[in-house]
Amino acid sequence: MAITSLTNENYKQEIEQSTKNVVIDVYASWCGPCQMMAPIFDELAKELEGNYKFAKLNVDEARDLSIKFGVTSVPTFLFIKNNQVAGRETGYMDKQDLVDAIKKYLG
Repeated sequence: MAITSLTNENYKQEIEQSTKNVVIDVYASWCGPCQMMAPIFDELAKELEGNYKFAKLNVDEARDLSIKFGVTSVPTFLFIKNNQVAGRETGYMDKQDLVDAIKKYLG
């Protein structure tokens, strides 16, 4: 299972050139709900990796990308379809809620 760590430098290659729809976990190391979401995100990445690309974006390390996406709170999940943000969800979600959001926005 490979979860891509996004940076300002690799975003174009990893996301814009991806042939799969992408789920991005926007997080911060100091964020409690983000830490609670991490194992859920990791688990889904293993279960669904054939269907979607999974990536993580640290707001403190990739500030430009956070601004580009208009992220104002963490955790935020971005759902990228055809290089466009198809949807976003903010805040802690349990596993089923995250699966439902992925299906809702990415099919």
